[in-house]
Amino acid sequence: MKVVLFGATGMIGRGVLRECLLDDRVSAVLAVGRSTVGVVHDKLRELVHADLLDLAAVEGELAGHDACFFCLGVSSAGMREGDYRRVTYDLTLNVASTLARLSPHSTFVYVSGAGTDARSRTMWARVKGETENALLGLPLNAYMFRPGYIQPLHGATSRTRLYRVAYVVARPLYPLLRLMFPSAVTTTERIGRAMIAVAARGAPRRVLGPSDINALAS
Repeated sequence: MKVVLFGATGMIGRGVLRECLLDDRVSAVLAVGRSTVGVVHDKLRELVHADLLDLAAVEGELAGHDACFFCLGVSSAGMREGDYRRVTYDLTLNVASTLARLSPHSTFVYVSGAGTDARSRTMWARVKGETENALLGLPLNAYMFRPGYIQPLHGATSRTRLYRVAYVVARPLYPLLRLMFPSAVTTTERIGRAMIAVAARGAPRRVLGPSDINALAS
């Protein structure tokens, strides 16, 4: 299958890209973003585009894909709701709406987060919940991934300095976290494998938590 990947330079996106390049079910990957991923592979083609809120000039490049893995996102820390909504809701829906028009009923996997709820008083959870609801209303086979704690593997790193430090500190504790909270933790590798599995054969639910992700990855 042919996959378009948004957010390949981030921690989750880099992990997903790795799994796509390793998996024989994926024949081609188009990585779309504002900067290059720094990876050379026969399967990989890059599309560097500065304004993801305006895709008119590159629509021809986005058509004909079987699945979109949308791993693009930002932390809400220190952000005003309007700015966070622009990146989280507006940008995501612009991409998804374009793909729904170009490749209706293709698979769209959105990386959301544990605790997402459109009725929440917490800003990030509410905005992500509204984003999920809007995606589920489009003519796409849309799936919401709500990972809990994510352990980065194989060189994947967060672009947020504070998170990078936190992951370094937590790395030795991951085996214990996995043992104590198996339904709340996953890895970048498992997320990538689960996305490919969903694109290949679907999933029993449209909203998937860490235990669902881990089961699909297996």
